[in-house]
Amino acid sequence: MRRLLRPGFLAGLAIVAFWAVCAVLGPWLEPQNPYRDDLMNALARPSAAHWFGTDQIGRDIFSRIIAGARPILSVAPLATLLATLCGTSLGLLTGYAGGWTDALLSRLIEVILALPLIVVALVVLVALGPSPLNVTVVIALVFTPIIARTVRSAVLAECKLDYVPAAQLRSERALHIMFVEILPNVLPPLLVEVTVRLGYAIFTVASLSFLGFGIQPPSPDWGLAIAENYGLIVGGYGWTVGFAALATASLVVGVNLIAEGLQEALQ
Repeated sequence: MRRLLRPGFLAGLAIVAFWAVCAVLGPWLEPQNPYRDDLMNALARPSAAHWFGTDQIGRDIFSRIIAGARPILSVAPLATLLATLCGTSLGLLTGYAGGWTDALLSRLIEVILALPLIVVALVVLVALGPSPLNVTVVIALVFTPIIARTVRSAVLAECKLDYVPAAQLRSERALHIMFVEILPNVLPPLLVEVTVRLGYAIFTVASLSFLGFGIQPPSPDWGLAIAENYGLIVGGYGWTVGFAALATASLVVGVNLIAEGLQEALQ
């Protein structure tokens, strides 16, 4: 525990905690309605009335940045959780079973990982249609093979240790050996991998929204805010995009700092 209390980890934890508070307490923290337009104050510069300025239809950007934490912190963690459950189960199965089961599933995982993940996500979302649920499922499906590969490597190393054959000699069931005997011993690399995937999931949600296949208007989602206003940068209205980009970057950096801290502490 003491090894976790390092500046990088604590800084990442503070950043993620800040945005989590914004996501949960947003309605009480937003100074104005993030969905209310005011064309008379469109593209207003940052001021005492609008700390981060307003967008092209007069919505308060500060309020929308706070509200934008909710969709991204609803979709990305859930997608990561689903990918973790599926990937862990698949990795335990392939690593422990071995033989043709491992060969078949490993080749399938390699084929999926050979494809550009963002392209796979876009293709599936074109077929299913953009919605928070579909984005969650697609990101989970895309990240499942990555987590499965990490778990499989750890399981293969664990299977060479004496406690696994000993459990087999006791006639323990395969599911018991995988989830009770092996899983606790592969949690350190799994925990680091999951934290890294969460950072990628946040970035992927924002990217899909920017491309128009993620969370849809009038959501204050940060990626969507960048997509709606990035054309205004050349006109000198950089604040309409800059704060959303900084919010996304800060959250990703915060998660990555936590992942680095966990990796250093668990080595």
